[in-house]
Amino acid sequence: MSRNTDANRKLHKKKIDNKKRKIQNAEAERKARLKQIREDFKAREADNKI
Repeated sequence: MSRNTDANRKLHKKKIDNKKRKIQNAEAERKARLKQIREDFKAREADNKI
């Protein structure tokens, strides 16, 4: 067993946390983009009814 398990654990945890953060940011961007598309579509539909 390696002697620097704490260092390895910290490094591994940092990598995992970065991956999680990337995923969360990507999901937030996707939700914002979908929301914008929906709003644009509603506005276009309202314009077409007039």
